[in-house]
Amino acid sequence: MTHDAKQAPTHATIESPMINANGTTMHVAPTHHLRIGVVGAGAMGAGIAQVAATSGHRVLIADAQPEAMKRARKTLMQTMDRDVEKQRRTREDADAVLSRISFVDGVSDASLQMFAHCGFVIEAVAENLDAKQRVFQRLDAIVEKEAILATNTSSLSVTAIAAACKNASRVVGVHFFNPAPLMPLVEIISAISTAPDVAAAALALVRAWGKVPVTVKDTPGFLVNRVARPFYGESLRILDEGIADASTIDWALTTLGGFRMGPFTLMDMIGNDVNFAVSCSVYENTFHDPRYRPSVTQQRLVEAGWLGQKTGRGYYLYAPLQIKPKPNEDRVLGGQIVQRVVAMLVNEAVSALELGIASGADIETAMMKGVNYPRGLLAWGDLLGPSLVLHELETLQQRYGDPRYRPSARLRTVARTPNGRLLDG
Repeated sequence: MTHDAKQAPTHATIESPMINANGTTMHVAPTHHLRIGVVGAGAMGAGIAQVAATSGHRVLIADAQPEAMKRARKTLMQTMDRDVEKQRRTREDADAVLSRISFVDGVSDASLQMFAHCGFVIEAVAENLDAKQRVFQRLDAIVEKEAILATNTSSLSVTAIAAACKNASRVVGVHFFNPAPLMPLVEIISAISTAPDVAAAALALVRAWGKVPVTVKDTPGFLVNRVARPFYGESLRILDEGIADASTIDWALTTLGGFRMGPFTLMDMIGNDVNFAVSCSVYENTFHDPRYRPSVTQQRLVEAGWLGQKTGRGYYLYAPLQIKPKPNEDRVLGGQIVQRVVAMLVNEAVSALELGIASGADIETAMMKGVNYPRGLLAWGDLLGPSLVLHELETLQQRYGDPRYRPSARLRTVARTPNGRLLDG
């Protein structure tokens, strides 16, 4: 336990608590006096701690692995030093940020007692439901009743995590994107048990941290990871069918489609193991909806240990001075690739709107801020024309007989409505 941890202020948590009609305390927008707890000191946990401390909060961070804590300390110090070197902040400001972060040794019951006066605690441990539930069960018994408990899960049910708590209504999903200090988007996910004022308070907090929050239903993959699946999945199908190789598909989607990075370059950067695991999670948790069917090709790469940049080989080789294969820059072929992938993405965004996963505005914001798409997918569908998107999907469905290409009901309706728009309503 550090000096900071001993001297950090106690229960200066929620500003101006309000009372509901039923007499219970409402969670309202916190201020910088709110003390933040982070359980998990990996890249995400350390990044969230940096974001909170930069916004003026005192932060406690804990991890079961001493090595993770050591790396987190080193990373945070190096980040602040680099910011000073690049004149993004003064030395005084950098030191102040670091002074607000306190490291707690381990996650024993005694260690977690240090979180008792935190008004907002976010968990960022490994993506394992049992592990997360154990953390929440213990925190629920330690923190004060007004405190909010958040999970940074990227794929697990927030409702299932919350079920470990006696007071499940104070649990909310707060999903940052990596790296947390740089990526603006944060998904705020309400479990079916989450109190509306808890979700509102979490949204207000991350907005005060300079982030762009979107409100999302607790559904497999939440919003971004669900809607983005065809960017990878349909590109892999095109590769498997021999229509184009990886470099050609990447060229088409970047040069002609305007995406910042092609799907195969991006999968190699993320790690094929990570990307494949997300695809499997969404597929399994949607009860094997064929839209999200994972790729055997990607599975074989994972089995071979060809995970991408981190192993030196994935869809591409990453040896020193290695040059990527030249794409086939046939613009007709490239246009067909873009149209096919974008039609699938638009359909997925329309389905998300139809299912009430998020509002149209939040879907557009999420895909531009979370995965840097060149434009919102609903607006993109309107630009192409809903009838053209529908025709592309119906053509693919007729050609392959695969229900993965089924158009959403809303897309059919809008396409057949004069001057209908996907982004309206």
